[in-house]
Amino acid sequence: MIQTYSSTIRRKEMESVLTCMVDEKIGPGEMNARLIQIVKETTKCDGAIALRSSALALEYALNALALPKDSLIMLSALAPSWQIITVERLGYSALVLDVEEETGLVPVANVEEGIKEGGRLLVLHESMGILPDIKAYLALEVPIIEDISQSALAYYPEEEKNEEASVSENKNSDAEGEKKEPRGKRAGMYGLYAIFGMEDRDVVTSGGGAVLFAPNRKEWIPLKALADNAPSTDIMPDMNAALAFVEIKEYARNEETRRELFALYSRSTMSGRHKTFVRANDEGSTVYSFPLVLNSGFKDVKSYAQKKGIEVRQAFENSIIALRQEQLAEKCICANSLLLRCALFPLYPRLGQKDASRIVKVLSSLP
Repeated sequence: MIQTYSSTIRRKEMESVLTCMVDEKIGPGEMNARLIQIVKETTKCDGAIALRSSALALEYALNALALPKDSLIMLSALAPSWQIITVERLGYSALVLDVEEETGLVPVANVEEGIKEGGRLLVLHESMGILPDIKAYLALEVPIIEDISQSALAYYPEEEKNEEASVSENKNSDAEGEKKEPRGKRAGMYGLYAIFGMEDRDVVTSGGGAVLFAPNRKEWIPLKALADNAPSTDIMPDMNAALAFVEIKEYARNEETRRELFALYSRSTMSGRHKTFVRANDEGSTVYSFPLVLNSGFKDVKSYAQKKGIEVRQAFENSIIALRQEQLAEKCICANSLLLRCALFPLYPRLGQKDASRIVKVLSSLP
């Protein structure tokens, strides 16, 4: 059976973790610091802290912002359920917003309505690696925490004013045979804080944990104060950091494979009844997996794929709408529809050509 999810763990990752075990350096230490450094170098953020879970990262971000406890925090209905559990555990109230069916993202109009209802902060979940029109959200002038767990290391197109210079530089680069590097800001660099989740099903995995980073000095100062006094039980252990460190270094290689598979899968579904999400900034967006919005029942598709040896899961089985479906279904109509109709097919770098071909055949013949 081809599993829906699978972390890509190669020899380099294994050797990195094994070195920590052999040296008996498994608690927070040098590798934690190296992970933070590579995140800073990759994103150009001002400061970061590596923690044991994404939920802890959200808690630290909220504490750094020092929001009043009566604040209403806006969340996407398709965001992972730990977000609403954390928000409510800390004494805040959650305002769950519906999404648009074409992208799975919360529309700007829904955020505007949320602000009118008293929303003081938006946790922007970049679902399935799809980057939103970030400047439209920023124009609302509401504080934003970006959840880039599925869009990690994606990047936005560079500013329009630099476009001419970029074309010139890229031509020079091509002439010299150099690889072009992304020139826009990375995902996470527009909000006040960014949660770079590294759980087992995230784009980059540490086996469990998250890096919380502050793009700017102003927000890093209060977060650093919390980081300096954080108990060791909150900090990501070196064994986990060692895995994530190599995963970030191998990101470009893995992403290239994911993109090739995504293009292959997309072609196989073009003439069918089922569609994947619209990816407006496809050049920069991360390929998280292959979600397919079904035009038929999920159970039928799941059963059909299973007979062919392929596991298919609900794309949003661990989301807020899944946790609170009875309470939110009428209000979050699109999110509820996607919960019921969006299937996730296996897409990860360690899929071999034979398995990928099997998946393509199933995708092209779905009921």
